[in-house]
Amino acid sequence: MTIPNASTHKMSARDVSVWYGAKKAIDAVSIDVDQENVTAFIGPSGCGKSTFLRTLNRMNDTVASARVEGDITLDGENIYAPSMDVVQLRARVGMVFQKPNPFPKSIYENVAYGPRIHGLATSKADMDGIVEESLARAGLWDEVKDRLDASGTALSGGQQQRLCIARAIAVDPEVILMDEPCSALDPIATAKIEELIHALRGRYAIVIVTHNMQQAARVSQRTAFFHLGNLVEYGVTSEIFTNPKADRTRDYITGRYG
Repeated sequence: MTIPNASTHKMSARDVSVWYGAKKAIDAVSIDVDQENVTAFIGPSGCGKSTFLRTLNRMNDTVASARVEGDITLDGENIYAPSMDVVQLRARVGMVFQKPNPFPKSIYENVAYGPRIHGLATSKADMDGIVEESLARAGLWDEVKDRLDASGTALSGGQQQRLCIARAIAVDPEVILMDEPCSALDPIATAKIEELIHALRGRYAIVIVTHNMQQAARVSQRTAFFHLGNLVEYGVTSEIFTNPKADRTRDYITGRYG
């Protein structure tokens, strides 16, 4: 399988395998993620796409039985090296989860939390600027600017998810991982998140896991198809959907299984 050329590989994985205890969940996956394109991971439930996504910022470290083998680099630096500061890694590689998970704090404090931990603001004015810019980039500022003291959990589901994206953006990450970010949202909120992904493209390397093939086709320029822990095919999104090389990809896209 060839990996498509890209002018800059922000992250690269080579022969990455993941075990949960004795069960192998991912088998020798190699893939490059670049800054210019949104990369979508598709495949049936349980195929390993979310498990692989979580290797990219070491979220699998939180699972006692998980073991990761292979090499994953961020700007050429091995993220599993003993010298890697995992807290800093997760600031550089942010994550947005399937279910919106704002902190039980004000909208302002949700966004300010990361910059405060990482010492990114030297004054209240600095922090105010970070919060406003992050909410603006997440397409939420105009909706919440008059109620920043309100609880983040009081927002609608779609607004909560955009707040979580603002929270991820606030620490100035290089990569944003999105694990089915729209699966709990209605179509209008989903459309806003998709518009946001388009707006953020190029500023951040973005990887999205989605079970919705139409969404993958709309938001991504590169698509990786996973099946039974294997990366079956990876390429330009339009080609994956119109002219897949692998029979398993064609069968999945045409609805023969999934």
